[in-house]
Amino acid sequence: MSLPTFSASTTAEEVADTFAAQIRGKNVLITGTSLNGLGFEAARVIAKYANLVIITGYNSERLKLSEEALKKETSRGANIRPLVLDLASLASVRKAAAEVNAYPDPLHVLVHNAAHGGGDFTLTPDGFEIQMATGQFGPFLFTKLLAPKLLASASADFTPRVVFVSSDAHLFGTGVDFENLVDPKPEKHQNMATYMQVKSANVMFAGELSRRSGGKIKGYSLHPGTIFTNIMQKEANKKDLAGFGILNADGTPNTNSQFPFKTIPQGAATTVVAAFDTRIEDHPGSYLVDGVLAADKAAPHSVDPENAKKLWDLTEQIVGEKFTF
Repeated sequence: MSLPTFSASTTAEEVADTFAAQIRGKNVLITGTSLNGLGFEAARVIAKYANLVIITGYNSERLKLSEEALKKETSRGANIRPLVLDLASLASVRKAAAEVNAYPDPLHVLVHNAAHGGGDFTLTPDGFEIQMATGQFGPFLFTKLLAPKLLASASADFTPRVVFVSSDAHLFGTGVDFENLVDPKPEKHQNMATYMQVKSANVMFAGELSRRSGGKIKGYSLHPGTIFTNIMQKEANKKDLAGFGILNADGTPNTNSQFPFKTIPQGAATTVVAAFDTRIEDHPGSYLVDGVLAADKAAPHSVDPENAKKLWDLTEQIVGEKFTF
């Protein structure tokens, strides 16, 4: 049977139904699974078939709401396991990773969906700029600590995957400011510019993870589309997004924008593709848009191997952990 061709209108549920056989028996961890978000929707459709879906959030009360909603929405009584994880705190990352590593269950797929909502320049307790901490340093350490568990899930017909929800925002600007990465300066901070750098880092991390693991872990990054999610509705982001013409001045979606809006189910579709589509198996490190491979839509600075190597080496230095295979 031939597989369908996915597009911007494809929903996450359609993708999950297409690859139900690949999802069955798998254990998947998805970061950032608040209600009405892309991570929640990805978890919802994957939970229809998966053996276990681990959902994370830094707020235990909100995480409980997501857990209850997912269990209610999946008729077969899906196995949902909550995990408190604050990616902006290396101590929290280490604690959460230790908890996952203590599970008797294997881990097949890790989805890095969480992102900081943006705003004014803020340093974490570890001394990192908070958007980069949540989008690069925390995920890097979390992946490193879970890598042995991911590798142990490999079989003759399955290679573990790590998925990074990036954005076409990485196309804007010149990529990661490596100097500011090590020593963040408030005078260099611009909310959207920092977001663009984080999303560039996501693309680089996916590629370098695939290269350094020798294909034993397959990393993929993606642009989910323009979606009116919780982050877009934060006051700190409304002015910036209105400046790009994505939102109207009153914070509502600009339906005449050059960036057409998707629904949340459509926005989560490419995440499920990156996690389970068999057709991308031979393209580790790739960038996806609208459910298909889209190397031509990735910025040169984000797919430059030298940039990716530099980011990896600097991140090792910053988090104080070597990530080798």
